[in-house]
Amino acid sequence: MGQRPPIIINRLDAERLQRLIDQASDKDLAVAELLEEELSRGEVLNPEDIPDDVVSMNSQVRFTDLNRGAQMIRTLVYPHSLASVPDGISVMAPIGAALIGLKVGDIIDWPLPNNTEARLRIDAIFWQPEREKQFHR
Repeated sequence: MGQRPPIIINRLDAERLQRLIDQASDKDLAVAELLEEELSRGEVLNPEDIPDDVVSMNSQVRFTDLNRGAQMIRTLVYPHSLASVPDGISVMAPIGAALIGLKVGDIIDWPLPNNTEARLRIDAIFWQPEREKQFHR
């Protein structure tokens, strides 16, 4: 796996994500451990200090799976919001966990459950709560 780019995490997101990690079921344990690694290496900032080009929770992002050549638009959500967000991807899904904290242009290699790896590039952020001054979303 290649070196992961630096990431920036909203302080409130980090607190909520840590609660999710602490309560992870056995089936979510592998993703929870990867997510915890990301939180521990991320730069944690107050919501109002998050740059506009960083993927935070509830951001709608366009990204490309470079291994498959597939481009997707998804909104990064907490698992409980998945049913109410049509293009949602859970932060507790392997691809969702990979997206948190990345900037537009970043590429990350991310392990998948089937012993393969995704190579993802962040292409654009169409909507981000912090950019819209929704700091507690």
